[in-house]
Amino acid sequence: MSAPAGTTVLPAGLAQVTLRRLIQYALLFALVVIAASGLSGLLDRLFTSGAVLASTDVAGLARSLAFTLIGGPLALLLWWFVWRRLDDEAERRSAGWGLYLTAMYGVSLIIFTTSLLGMAASLIGRRDGDWAPALANAIVWAAIWVWHRWMWKHPRKPTVHLDDVRAVVGSVFGLLLGAGAGIAALSGLLDVAVRGFPLTVTVEPWWYSVLRSLVWAAGGTVVWWWHWFREGGRRFQTNLVDSIMIIVGVFAAGITALAGAGVVLFVFLRLAFDRDDPLNELLEALAPAVAATLVGALVWRYHRTASIRRSPATTRASLLVTSAVALAASASGVGVVVNALLAAAVSPLAGGATRTLLLGGISSLLVGGPVWWLAWKPRSQPQSADAIPPGRRVYLIAFFGVSAMVALITLLVIGYRVFEFLLGDVTGGSLLDRIRAPFGLLVAAALVAGYHFALWRHDRALLAAAQPARKRTIEQLTLVMGQHPDPDALARGIADATGAARVTVWVRADDGGPVLPAAGADSVGAASSAVSPASDTSAGGAASQAADAAPAAGDAVAVQVAKAVENVTAPHVLVILGPGSRLEVIPLGSPR
Repeated sequence: MSAPAGTTVLPAGLAQVTLRRLIQYALLFALVVIAASGLSGLLDRLFTSGAVLASTDVAGLARSLAFTLIGGPLALLLWWFVWRRLDDEAERRSAGWGLYLTAMYGVSLIIFTTSLLGMAASLIGRRDGDWAPALANAIVWAAIWVWHRWMWKHPRKPTVHLDDVRAVVGSVFGLLLGAGAGIAALSGLLDVAVRGFPLTVTVEPWWYSVLRSLVWAAGGTVVWWWHWFREGGRRFQTNLVDSIMIIVGVFAAGITALAGAGVVLFVFLRLAFDRDDPLNELLEALAPAVAATLVGALVWRYHRTASIRRSPATTRASLLVTSAVALAASASGVGVVVNALLAAAVSPLAGGATRTLLLGGISSLLVGGPVWWLAWKPRSQPQSADAIPPGRRVYLIAFFGVSAMVALITLLVIGYRVFEFLLGDVTGGSLLDRIRAPFGLLVAAALVAGYHFALWRHDRALLAAAQPARKRTIEQLTLVMGQHPDPDALARGIADATGAARVTVWVRADDGGPVLPAAGADSVGAASSAVSPASDTSAGGAASQAADAAPAAGDAVAVQVAKAVENVTAPHVLVILGPGSRLEVIPLGSPR
């Protein structure tokens, strides 16, 4: 039996090695986690119970002892077996070892950092805090992290596979942790400055929560600095590092900064035009919004500057992402403004809610619009094909597609609301009140889709104008020449070279060359019987050489004819080739 076509079978040796690596690294990961869990449980009991380890939780102690005394030796034994094999460079470069080292490095880093920072934060203002489990986890997982970093940087067994992934995991984790905690700490400070001391000041001082957030922010910043600078994450010139910079440092930070700035402007607009709610409630969102704006703008600015130093592609990507975020904010603002205007037209008496909605849309539009204008530069669009940067057309198509999909969905929602109004109970509100929200989104999506589609057509016209002009098309070309081994192939070659719609080859009968035998077994047999056995080999060799030389000769004739008719504009051209080096081009008119 034959194997089915298209079935790919790995060699037996390669399949066994891949399976062995998968099993051993998965088992090593599980054993290390089990041993760490048991050891941290024992340390927790040692810190809290002193000499009495069992106390009342016998089951927990038994589990910790089993995990430590069974899982620990097995993990060390399997690691020793794996470490010996790493003398082979193929083992060090295998995907299994790189994935295991990266996964365990990231897990140990996250658990060690969060446990240590959580313990440090719990000690602020809380003398009876439950610090023992956090300290035990921090000690055990810090040791595992140091152990795996030592293997990563080992001088004799260096692991270069997935180096950038480990650096990216650490830097992204530290950046998110530091930025989030920094926003919380700054928000607490600003909230006290804006609204005064909180009600919880009677329980504990207000600055305790700020200090706890500062501890987390400092720890996250240290982790980010260590992996981004000390471990060289910023020096990796890989697509992964570029993508993470754009996604986290530009996209996520840009959303945070724009959202915070929009809320800040919204609060100020409400303070000026919509003060129906108490002042304390109006100012409640101000401090977190200002903190998010400042931290997000700081992170965005740093990564925006860092992307400029890397590559032009990264710089263009950061600009496009910034433009996309700002455009989304502006479009949502337009939709909310349309919604608010329709609400005012439907219910003029409901001024408070409509005014608040209108101010929210205006704030989003005023924040996103200028940022989009600066990033996209609509007045400096490309005026030639050379000025169109790579990735721009993909960006235009993506935004057109997304906005068109949003418009289609909102159109369906509007249709549903219309038919619901016509077929259902008319006491549920007016038709305009039912469709104003999706209609505002439809208007914004239609504007975005139309604008980007117009830009896409403009760029397509520039690219089409920059393409070289098409070859002049000759409707018919007739070639008169001597004998040729393959006239059909020659006709196709001339048609491709000259742009002719139809090429006809006429073979001359008066050039003195040998007449080609007719195709078929009889003619071949006649030609074979006409020669002697001694000359049969030479004749066969000559025929073989002629057949081998036929394509080259055909190409030469096609090029020669194309050059000869290069400046001819007649629809029908007659080309006479031969005898010898003679070549005559005769433009023909229409028959009379």
